[in-house]
Amino acid sequence: MPWVVVGVRVVAAGVGGAGFGWTLWHGVDEPGTALAFGVLIAVGELVRGGPDGREAAPLAAAGALAYALLGEIAGHPATHGVPQVVTVVGAAALAGTAPHVAFGRAPILDHLARRVLTAGFAATCFQPLYGSGALDEWLGQGPYYAVLLLLLLTLTCLCDAVLGAALARARTGWPYGPLLRDELRALLGVGSAICATGVVIALAMAVAGLWALPVFCVPLLLTQFSFRRYAAVRATYRQTIASLARATEIAGYTPTGHARRVAALSRAVGRELGLSEPDLTVLEYAALMHDIGQLSLVDPVPAGATEPLPAEEQRRIALLGGAVVRQTGVPAEVAVVVERQADPYREQPLSARIVRTVNAFDDLAGCGGGLGGPLCALERLRLGTARDYEPRVVEALARVLARGGGPPS
Repeated sequence: MPWVVVGVRVVAAGVGGAGFGWTLWHGVDEPGTALAFGVLIAVGELVRGGPDGREAAPLAAAGALAYALLGEIAGHPATHGVPQVVTVVGAAALAGTAPHVAFGRAPILDHLARRVLTAGFAATCFQPLYGSGALDEWLGQGPYYAVLLLLLLTLTCLCDAVLGAALARARTGWPYGPLLRDELRALLGVGSAICATGVVIALAMAVAGLWALPVFCVPLLLTQFSFRRYAAVRATYRQTIASLARATEIAGYTPTGHARRVAALSRAVGRELGLSEPDLTVLEYAALMHDIGQLSLVDPVPAGATEPLPAEEQRRIALLGGAVVRQTGVPAEVAVVVERQADPYREQPLSARIVRTVNAFDDLAGCGGGLGGPLCALERLRLGTARDYEPRVVEALARVLARGGGPPS
């Protein structure tokens, strides 16, 4: 396991353990409020929609941030401190995750570590200032106070994005820049709703008390369910594209699993080259459907390998494939990648260069070494970098393969 992942988990466990010990020794302040926020966070984790990421449990994230930035409760100053925030958030997150583990899903340790560290960071920035009275002296309870909460939440989310990208980099070996860009892009989506809800709850608690929790959390809960439905629709959409791509395999034009292997390996190479998540989705769809034009052939190409065909024949198959893709309703960028497969690589977009290189690799490798195996195939790609394949893509493919990142057979 990478040392970064181990380090983050150890730090989170240490912070959580210290907070729990402090709270156990000094007792729980405002137990009713702590219980209400604990239930909110646990429910948010229970109805989480995915294995990782802030989007998976927005209700829990908003509740944890609101509790960390809670200053007043129905006109009375809140007395809980940083250790209690860490304890409540950590215990509630564990309680909400336990049913997932009971149903056979693996514990989401990195997610829990991020939740504890994020809440602890926000509480450390806010609670000492509020408890000392410095915020009342400097800002009062006017609009500047709300602006400060927003700034603290923004800083907290930025730190969480940096931490999340570092964990993903350590686990996968993918470039850090695109991973951080994807994390920051999430802040502009559901992340902004989480920050806004956290601030509103913290401010509303000062007036309405615990009634603010259900009033302002129900909209975010409905948003979470809508997000899950959207994710389910996207998953179904991808399955439909994958089923359509298998038409060439069923008809005997390409080997079994060819489209799936090319799609998986193309996505890995795209990650290696720093493509963002939307670009990776386009790349994956194009890789799945890159051979659909072969259905226009009267006689199948031997072993489905288009790489040895004449350039004009490759271009005709690519154009026919693009025409078919345009009828499926997928984004136009996917059809462009399919259509440009046979163009000189210097005129192709990067996604088309990746699909062309990976497709040639799978054709030459022969799924088991029929044409010389992976090493021979990679060497032939390197020999073709002067005219057919971009050197940068070929070397990225070599790095992915060296790490054992090849697609399943």
